[in-house]
Amino acid sequence: MKLKYSSLLMGLLLPISYVSAEVSLIPPDAKAGECYAKVVIPAKYKSVDERVLVQEASEKITITPAKYEWVEEKVEITPASKKLVTVPATYKKVSETIEVKPATRSWHTSLKRHSAPVSKEILVAAKLKGVDLENATPGSCYKEYFSPEKYKTVTEEIIVQKETTKQKIVPAVYETVEKTIEIKPASKKTITVPATYEFKTEKVLVEKEKTVWKKGANPATKLDGATGEIMCLVKVPAVYKTIKKKVVKTPATTKVIEIPAVTKTIKVKKLVTPAKVETITIPEVKKTIEKKVLDTQSDFTWVKVGDSVEKGLNYTGHRVCLLESPALTKKITKTVLETPASTKEIEIPAKYQTMKVKKLVEEAKEIKTPIEAVYKVVAKKEKVSDAHQSWERILCQTNMNKDVILKIQKALNAKEYKAGKEDGVLGRDTRVALDKYQRDNSLATGGITYETLNSLNIEL
Repeated sequence: MKLKYSSLLMGLLLPISYVSAEVSLIPPDAKAGECYAKVVIPAKYKSVDERVLVQEASEKITITPAKYEWVEEKVEITPASKKLVTVPATYKKVSETIEVKPATRSWHTSLKRHSAPVSKEILVAAKLKGVDLENATPGSCYKEYFSPEKYKTVTEEIIVQKETTKQKIVPAVYETVEKTIEIKPASKKTITVPATYEFKTEKVLVEKEKTVWKKGANPATKLDGATGEIMCLVKVPAVYKTIKKKVVKTPATTKVIEIPAVTKTIKVKKLVTPAKVETITIPEVKKTIEKKVLDTQSDFTWVKVGDSVEKGLNYTGHRVCLLESPALTKKITKTVLETPASTKEIEIPAKYQTMKVKKLVEEAKEIKTPIEAVYKVVAKKEKVSDAHQSWERILCQTNMNKDVILKIQKALNAKEYKAGKEDGVLGRDTRVALDKYQRDNSLATGGITYETLNSLNIEL
């Protein structure tokens, strides 16, 4: 009977959360004829005992009340105090001169009241030439003067014609002699001897023996909701082919024939003395001349008006003068504080009355009794390793049959996992029971692995 498997077969591969880890694309150390699947290895736990605090350590507090007695005592009804009386401030009128407009300084072209102001460029030029603009006296003026370039006459010897050379050619001298020349050089002629062939048969390897990975075509094939793929390593035999080929019996060769050279005797000219070049030197020609050269560069300078001006300086027309505008003031009358406001203290005595009052004889006491902490030992599970994916060997098409499924159903029902009817068909009840058994026993989920079969004591 042919087994039928629904698309829910891989419900065994129920998705669970697991720790992401790199898994190889193909199973490591695989053997030909076996199938493997990516399965989820569940997290592993161990049982540990832990001492848990049930009740913290504390204290029991008992209070003994205070003791009092009645006594007569002079009690202050109204305490002594001070009364503050305000003393008002006094004022007076004073006259004061204030500055309405501050004094100003500025540089102009002359000392006239409405003369034009000087540009920043001229002021910068004056400052660069030594005029102390910041500390100048108001009413002082400075003029710019120009000293032209000065030249001097010097003598210099120059070369009118440089030293040169003149070349004279002396022709070569020849004589006539006899000479044997080669009209056609000696040579060799190569004759080809062709090769001979014969036919032979040979068996050649077309493709070597190999193993390849193929997807499983059985209940272990990956379906919806699976955690991995089912892969089988299959051995493919080598492929050979018999061919007929033409091989060399005698290789091709060549034969060389010597051809002698052809010569001729002729008369030729022989060089006795080669042509040569004689060099004649022509000396240089010099001349003495007079010329003007720069002796002093032109320059600008600023001179304070009233100071003497050196001879040879020319006035450029630039002048700067420092004008000062006096500050404007105004006289005003204002009221100022003469004596500030203050306060005066008046002493008021305290008032007393005699009455009966409770007096403390003994203060209340606090008694602390310590209470020890209470602990309890509880058992809990502690994670040893996280869930992860791994390649595991699973059942292949060759050994996944009705008898194996029947054995799985019987083993699960024997362990009270409700695998359903024992009919050798991998139905929903069998898949759910198998998945629950794998999870309860911390086995890999996602396929019928050999680890699960060993746990159920099933032999193939």
